Amino acid sequence: MSETNPGSPDKFGVMVCGHGSRNRNAVGQFSVLAERLRPHFPDWPVEYGYLEFANPIIGDGLDKLRDQGCTRILAVPGMLFAAGHAKNDIPSVLNTYQAKNPGVKIEYGRELGIDPKMLKAASDRIQECIDSAPNTVENHETLLMVVGRGASDPDANSNIAKVMRLLWEGFGFGWGEVAYSGVTFPLVEPALQNISKMGFKRVIVFPYFLFTGVLVRRIYDGVDTVAAEQPDTEFLKAGFLNDHPLVIETFAERVREIIAGENLMNCQMCKYRTQVLGFEDQVGLAQESHHHHVEGKNELCNLCKPNGDCTGACETEIRANMHQHHHHDHDHTHDDGHSHDDGHSHHPYPHADHPMGPKTLLDE
Repeated sequence: MSETNPGSPDKFGVMVCGHGSRNRNAVGQFSVLAERLRPHFPDWPVEYGYLEFANPIIGDGLDKLRDQGCTRILAVPGMLFAAGHAKNDIPSVLNTYQAKNPGVKIEYGRELGIDPKMLKAASDRIQECIDSAPNTVENHETLLMVVGRGASDPDANSNIAKVMRLLWEGFGFGWGEVAYSGVTFPLVEPALQNISKMGFKRVIVFPYFLFTGVLVRRIYDGVDTVAAEQPDTEFLKAGFLNDHPLVIETFAERVREIIAGENLMNCQMCKYRTQVLGFEDQVGLAQESHHHHVEGKNELCNLCKPNGDCTGACETEIRANMHQHHHHDHDHTHDDGHSHDDGHSHHPYPHADHPMGPKTLLDE
């Protein structure tokens, strides 16, 4: 794609908006993603930034594009599904920036979503796991569990169920289940304990995550715990998506959709627009960012190993913080491995006390 549209004086730039993480590996993996996106737009500058817990912040990336003469910025959320961060927090930051910089036009794209390329990337990670397994087990004797981050948005959570079904049916596995790392239910460990009663020879646990972090480690720890209790079942841990080439291609497609005018989110089941069962009271709520208190706070965990691997010690501090800062008692963590500790609150999740859900994270 050329730097400008025919007949347009605008200079284009691309902005990838991430959430941010205390985990060094997660931050590093996100920056690599942005680097790998640059060859798709050789004539345009490509920058990135985070909502919180890491630098550069989104405003820094936008400043770089502006300083390079960009007058039209195409911004995409670096997220799998559209929950609160993609719907509320990032648009709020972009709108605030544009209001202060009237010479810059910022256009916002959609999340990665359910896409054939993303499903192929997911299937590759699962196949890599199968190929590296020590034993040969038929797919019909295998149960697939797809694990999502978990959100207070039921539409985003339901996307994990659709991804799971498409992968389950595509591979021809004997059964498929979903679980979540936090916020909603079922959590990984109780879900695995339930499905282990089904008698499958093999269980593959696949974190449908872009990057590593506390939550991915928590998923794998849950697998290890249940595997020790069920020695007759083979438990395999598939890798997360990371910078799979098809993930990068999907990001590039989301940028191009903005130019084509196809950057439309699916709002049919958005809890802010329509009454979704169990979330009826959230229709019409103000959509604003909850991250301005920690924007620019570089709080990379200092307890990680020198190579960035998480030791798990940081999660003890995270759990302690959860008791102090939440107005509602549940673990509001993210796929990049943090929980909010900035004093803000979110609308209460209606199922925080579910026996297989987020409340159990605080009972450990």
